[in-house]
Order: sequence, then C-alpha cells, then structure tokens
Amino acid sequence: MNSNMPSMEHSTFEEKNQKSAPEPSGKSWTAELWDWVKTIVVAFVIMMLLNLFVFNLSMVKGQSMQPTLVEYDRLFVNKIVYHFGEPDRLDVIVLRDPSEDAGKKDYLVKRIVGLPGDKIEIKDHHLYVNDVQQTESYTDIEVQDPDFGPITLEPDHFFVMGDNRHEGKSKDSRIFGSITSSEIVGKAEFVFWPFSEMKKL
Repeated sequence: MNSNMPSMEHSTFEEKNQKSAPEPSGKSWTAELWDWVKTIVVAFVIMMLLNLFVFNLSMVKGQSMQPTLVEYDRLFVNKIVYHFGEPDRLDVIVLRDPSEDAGKKDYLVKRIVGLPGDKIEIKDHHLYVNDVQQTESYTDIEVQDPDFGPITLEPDHFFVMGDNRHEGKSKDSRIFGSITSSEIVGKAEFVFWPFSEMKKL
C-alpha cells in the first residue's frame, strides 16, 4: 500500500502543472493584421460598387447654378432614382456634358425645366413652358440672355437650364440642345458640404 503513494503524489503534481500552464495567447499579430486588411479591402470594394451604381459625391465647379449652388458645394447624387421613375420638372441633375466645344467638361449640374412633349420658349426675359410663364423662385434674376425658341421636345428629351440667368453664365440646352435620359447621371438630392449650407434640393 505504501508503494503506491509516490505515484499518487506524482500524478497530483502533473495535474497541478497542467492546470497552471499558460493559455495560448490567441491570434498572432500577422493574423490580426491580415483580418484588418481583408476588412478594409471588402469595405473599399463595397464603397466602390455603391459609388458606381447607387450614389456619387460631386463637387460644383463654376457659377451656372447660382444662387441655388455655389462653387465647391459638395452634392450627394442619387444614381438609381431614375431606374424606378422618370426625371421630373425642376429636378437638379448631374449630366454628361453633351457639347463638343473647347470648353467641354466631364459633367454639368443643371435644372430640368422641360419634359418630353413640352413647348419651350424664352421671350421678354422669361421662361415659358406650354405658353405659360414660369414662376422661378430658385433664381434671383430674369433671363438676361437673348430670346430662344419656341421648340417642342421629342420623346425622352429634356430641356435643362442653369439657375444663374445672368447673360452668358450658363451653358445649357439653349446652347447644346435638349438631352436624353441616357445622358443623365443622377439626381442631386442635397448639399452635404459645407455643413453651414447643408440643404435638400
């Protein structure tokens, strides 16, 4: 019976040693870094896809949309809204510049003032749509450019103008003609920067 005692003590000592052994320290720093890299890459890909198909963040360049928008305003542009509905009168949109002159830009910001089938005319410093003079609360001056039209818009054609009605301040449908829905990038929903000028359009 006494001969069994040492083995019992030895067994108890091993169990204590096993219990007091340090736990594994978890992931190594390289594994942790790799997890972060994967997370950042996935987030970047998602943002790129959203930017490509869902929304865009654009900066206003130029004065053609004053007083509604001023240069360097940042816009949130909804790129999917017109997949579910048609562009509407007075929508502020971003479009690909359809002009072919030396001053051609990649994109323009304009307001839709005429829809397919509308008769558009500018006379006596006022915009007329279907022979009705428009009340344009978004601009601060009468049209100072020469008279235009009348023209009647074809199906899927829209007439766009800048809100700045000072002479020569807006390159729009009076210069490059009506646009089609395929040239519209999206609807400018609101100004998000600067914060002091944040507003819905």
